[in-house]
Amino acid sequence: MKSVRALMQAHPQARFWGIALALYALWWLGYEQVLRPDGRLDAALSAQVAWAAAWGLRVFGFAAAVAPGNLRMVTMAGDPAVLVGSPCNGLVLYALFAGFVLAQPDNGRRKGRFIVIGVATLYLVNVLRVAALALNHTYWYHTVDFNHHYTFTFVAYAVILGLWGWWAQQQPAAPTPAT
Repeated sequence: MKSVRALMQAHPQARFWGIALALYALWWLGYEQVLRPDGRLDAALSAQVAWAAAWGLRVFGFAAAVAPGNLRMVTMAGDPAVLVGSPCNGLVLYALFAGFVLAQPDNGRRKGRFIVIGVATLYLVNVLRVAALALNHTYWYHTVDFNHHYTFTFVAYAVILGLWGWWAQQQPAAPTPAT
């Protein structure tokens, strides 16, 4: 009978799915059971994304700010524009991206660097998405719902798929298992 290690080496798909399942279980226990009910991590990340989006808009000359009474709310010229809720702060996307990379075979140093690059890219995309939604709400409010649910979701997942594709192309060729 083959050992688990030999099975994982001979079947890289089994290794990937085994690690992915273990990471999902860790996510479920750590986030769904502890961090999400506590709410502080989501609130801090949502506030940070709102602040960065408002800052970026101000750099380009827009009268954007974070509402003093709600640090997750981006305002345009004093009017509420975007509320960054927990589902939209990017945390789940960062975990999904990192989990995929961690489940792939490679050394830890390369994985660590790529996860940092990928999460930073996804954070920037999310900040740009929130800023674009604030502009969308201010200038073309009738399309906000569509863009929030479809356009920007498509863009975020396209970036993730692009990063995963880039990661997969960088992988060294796997050795052929001996028979």
